[in-house]
Amino acid sequence: MLKLKSVAIDTFKENVAYLHRDCPLYRTEGFQALMKIEIYVEDSNNPVLAVLNIVDDNTIVDINELGLSTQAFKQLDKQQGASVRIAPAKSPVSLKSVHRKIAGETLNKNEFHIICQDILENRYSKMEIAAFLVACSHNGLEREEVFFLTKAMVDTGKSLNWGEAIVVDKHCIGGIPGNRTTMIVMPIIAAHGMLMPKTSSRAITSPAGTADTMEVLANVELSIEEMQKVVQQHRGMLTWGGTARLAPVDDILISVERPLSMDSTGQLVASILSKKIAAGSTHLLIDIPVGASAKVHHNQEALALRKLFEYIGDLFGLHIEVVVSDGSQPIGNGIGPALETRDVQQVLSNHKDAPMTYGKNHYA
Repeated sequence: MLKLKSVAIDTFKENVAYLHRDCPLYRTEGFQALMKIEIYVEDSNNPVLAVLNIVDDNTIVDINELGLSTQAFKQLDKQQGASVRIAPAKSPVSLKSVHRKIAGETLNKNEFHIICQDILENRYSKMEIAAFLVACSHNGLEREEVFFLTKAMVDTGKSLNWGEAIVVDKHCIGGIPGNRTTMIVMPIIAAHGMLMPKTSSRAITSPAGTADTMEVLANVELSIEEMQKVVQQHRGMLTWGGTARLAPVDDILISVERPLSMDSTGQLVASILSKKIAAGSTHLLIDIPVGASAKVHHNQEALALRKLFEYIGDLFGLHIEVVVSDGSQPIGNGIGPALETRDVQQVLSNHKDAPMTYGKNHYA
């Protein structure tokens, strides 16, 4: 048995455990750095999984301690000093399906569901998640596979039901610095009485996402109960969906996509639609900017992407309209959360220095 210790390190969507090199378990039980382990407390048979790191510094963990990163410690939900035991984790069964995808094969609905469930339960390391993402990007996803992945991400998280026939949302696929039209559209729509519970993402390939920019003005990490309270009061909200566990696998995948600067077509569609479906949307407007430095470079690509959005939306009963816009240059007068927030406030207040209209891509 080892004593539990909190190691205050944010490992961003990955459970990490720390074991001292001189701990008797290190060599006698065959533990190695970067292997997956299962962590058990005395009164539970449900383990928390983590990637093992080996340390030589007694100030991090002593030889009789097991350190856990911030996320893993919170997940275990025990006080420091509690007794825990560890065991090597079995390789996730679904990894065989990832190997099949790497080989260029098509996966079925059940395989995508098990992969997402294993990712949610921290059975995959960041390297294994990266392998899955690269396989899906390099070999592509069939239309049915995009549907299976979207459904799996919805089914492995929570979903909202607002009890209304029309729940609207607007989403830009991103990639254009300064494109904060959502922060302007959302309050206007809500002010006219339509229900718009908007969940937004953080940046993947651009300096700021809508959630990052909105965070300059307000807390965007709301629980489901807090979301419901805000929507009841204001007929709309603008939050990050991660804390409410709406399609939580999507947030884990994005945490790996971001450093890789990767956002493949199938993953993009599954990511966006899983969040919208989980958030209870019934009607969705998708903005696809087209430009040399945008995610979509040509109108032909935009047309294919529109058809894929509409196909997946139809299968879920989600009404989708797609707008192809001019993504030839950044939007607004500033790039980054603070400056983009300033642009939004100036547009909404009709300030004389507000960004001017140009081309097909405009604020006002």
